[in-house]
Amino acid sequence: MKKIVSILFLFGTVLTLSAQTQKVKNQPYADQKLLHFGISVGLNFQDVILNNSGLTTETGETWFATIPNYSPGFSVGLLGDLYLNPYMNLRFNPILHFGDKSFEFVEQESDERYITSIRSNYLYIPLDVKFRSMRLNNYRPYVTLGVYAGLDLGRQSDMAVYMKSMDYGITIGIGCDIYLPIIKVAPEIRFSFGLGDIIVHDRTDLTDLSLLKYSNAISSGKTRMISFVFNFE
Repeated sequence: MKKIVSILFLFGTVLTLSAQTQKVKNQPYADQKLLHFGISVGLNFQDVILNNSGLTTETGETWFATIPNYSPGFSVGLLGDLYLNPYMNLRFNPILHFGDKSFEFVEQESDERYITSIRSNYLYIPLDVKFRSMRLNNYRPYVTLGVYAGLDLGRQSDMAVYMKSMDYGITIGIGCDIYLPIIKVAPEIRFSFGLGDIIVHDRTDLTDLSLLKYSNAISSGKTRMISFVFNFE
């Protein structure tokens, strides 16, 4: 949170200094539209906060799970924005996040390792409130806060980790509207925090029972995601 506040302060300072010289405003009435639409494209990095169970198998093995690295995925979606007042908008932004998660399991005593990659293609349906600052020439910083429901469209069964199809949580975003002569572009960083346990523990889908020791090693998992997107409105 301290890093986020520092970034916002630095960002606001730079924009304030640049705004001391008044410039001709592009699209001066763009923010007064009751409803407008756009698209979002960008990158995402998916994560899961894991809690390990510490269970010991019948053969005396104790496995622990981690996510050792993150692979960038692609994000694309639609955007609808409803005007509430000069400083607040209600935003609906269904977006598809294509990506995967890499799981590494390590046995406590032998240091034996098992690595697998799980594909996750999430359809996020967030509803955010967008809080905007005053417009500074052709720039307008903002933050968003909202909730989302997620649907995993790329679930893979019969693997070491099986995740639930539904997820939910909260979103926080930081961005800046940039007013160009024809369109408005908004680079934005978003943080998504899942609130529910996403791991399936009843593994009736498994045909290879040797994978059960990896699944049993995880007691719970909650999703996290950072996405860098450009909104075009």
